[in-house]
Amino acid sequence: MDEPALPDDVKASDLDRAARGELRTLSKDNAEAVARHLVAASRVIEEDPAEALRHALAAGRRAGRVAVVRESVAIAAYASGDFALALRELRTFRRISGSDDQIALMVDSERGIGRPDRALEAGRAVDRAALPVEAQVGLAIAMSGARLDLGDARAALDELERAPLDLGVVHVWSPTLFEAFATVHEELGDADEVARWRTRAQNAERVLDAVDAEQDAVVVETIGDEPASDGAGA
Repeated sequence: MDEPALPDDVKASDLDRAARGELRTLSKDNAEAVARHLVAASRVIEEDPAEALRHALAAGRRAGRVAVVRESVAIAAYASGDFALALRELRTFRRISGSDDQIALMVDSERGIGRPDRALEAGRAVDRAALPVEAQVGLAIAMSGARLDLGDARAALDELERAPLDLGVVHVWSPTLFEAFATVHEELGDADEVARWRTRAQNAERVLDAVDAEQDAVVVETIGDEPASDGAGA
């Protein structure tokens, strides 16, 4: 098969344990190759999404019936801007896994294709309350974006307000959510709210930068509406 070369330092053991568990149905050698391609894809996806997609597709050719592999192809395709491929892979991932956890990416992929109405339909078709919190937040942001695509900023704000929000806890997704609020208020022409949410996004970034990268949530007194002093967090 035409596969991208794997760096020597890419080890199958670097793959998340749960993901490795999904590869147990494969032969040992094939499982190792698939795992290494998935690790390689995750390493380069931010700086070289096209190369990440090549690795993910290589894994997909070897293990097309494994949910985590199809999910990885979808994520890499999305990062590469191939929204049609991302959408196809996400549908396959959902069919194999029975999971709606990537619904936000499906909604955003529909938007990327230029179908905000279909994006909203896809988002409305799932039970938000049954999703993990991070997926609920991602869906709210994606649905808000689809509303903005249709020129309805007020509805976009309503979508964001459906996201679980606690200003006393900073999550890895908090800066993105706060920035989404700022964007919507910008469309609504509310400069004070834009400044408030943008400052919250900046403060959340500072809090996350100051803690162990493994932490996905940090308790604070409040995220604050005023810029945090250097080294002070929020």
